[in-house]
Amino acid sequence: MNKDSGSEDNSAEGATWPAHLERRRWPREPAVRRQSRPRASPTLVPTRFSTHELPKAEQFPSWHAHMAPLVDVQLPEGISPDDGFPAEQVGWHLGELLVVQQRAPGFSYTRSRSMLRSSPIDHWNVGLVRSGRAWTEVDRRVAEIGPGEVFFRSLGYPYRGRTTEAETILLFMPYELLADDASMLEAANNSVLSGSLADLLVNYINGMEANLDNITVEEVPRIVRTIRDMVVACAVAVRPETGGPEAKMGVMERAHRYIHLNLHSPELTPEAICRELGISRTRLYQLFEPSGGVLNYIRRRRLLQAYADLSDPTNNRPIAEIAEAAGFDVAANFTRAFSHEFGASPREIRKAAAAERPVAPVPPSERHGGATIGDWLKAVRS
Repeated sequence: MNKDSGSEDNSAEGATWPAHLERRRWPREPAVRRQSRPRASPTLVPTRFSTHELPKAEQFPSWHAHMAPLVDVQLPEGISPDDGFPAEQVGWHLGELLVVQQRAPGFSYTRSRSMLRSSPIDHWNVGLVRSGRAWTEVDRRVAEIGPGEVFFRSLGYPYRGRTTEAETILLFMPYELLADDASMLEAANNSVLSGSLADLLVNYINGMEANLDNITVEEVPRIVRTIRDMVVACAVAVRPETGGPEAKMGVMERAHRYIHLNLHSPELTPEAICRELGISRTRLYQLFEPSGGVLNYIRRRRLLQAYADLSDPTNNRPIAEIAEAAGFDVAANFTRAFSHEFGASPREIRKAAAAERPVAPVPPSERHGGATIGDWLKAVRS
């Protein structure tokens, strides 16, 4: 549960460097495997990062560089980089969800306000701790989390903390995935989720993790929707008084919120966004450079909304009307852009939804690469 930051025990047991790290097979095999069955589509392909094969003196610098786009990491007091830092992550891209299995020694982490000003990352972060313990401070309040507990955090706010040697499964979701409930979720920032709903979420995450190497692309959209709905239900049920005011949000999160609220407005222009955020056009273009520019970002968000509408079997709006709402006056242009983005035509998506055979968007091949956690997160930015 949350508690005042003044009560944090900086000398907690486990914060010192362990003599040896247990080396186990990764990813962990479940006790009981489902019987294999024929698969119509390829299973997910993980992306891996590990310092195990590096010389000890190079391990922590490698971890520092890998985590730099997300947080600034530091070793515990009295620990030298020469002691080694055997850490590893396995990333699984499930459409708009990034699942990261992480095992690492103790370290401290900071996502500063200055980092937020230049960072395109404003995802929601849910983490299930398998072992170890962590303390994270947001707005002068600390959330402590231990084994079997789940935290909920916005990467659009500054935070800092520390963790002992730990094994964790982390879920990253782009701001837009939960944008409809953002005003309620912000009040639950830096919460430890609890209660029967949180228990259900833990069970679902456990089951999903045990079968990550069996999930097919057809199953991805429903898994993402299920996790999204469960996370929202858990966070709304908790909603402690820990969220900061909007002024403490990162510029990118404020930009995403404004775009989401005005997605189908003809007045949604770079000039309007600059006025709303109080930033220059140059700064706006710098923020959205990883997305190919702000206009490209808006265009893709509209296409994603069109994809969601067409995937909803209860949505009977004509395709032409959905195309117009996405900013396309010519149906052929909409079909061409939609097919290029998702690897299927609007009619194919609607037909699959009516038959309850969801089709997962086909991401560009380069999305599964990347040398840092920031590169992994780019795959679920939009």
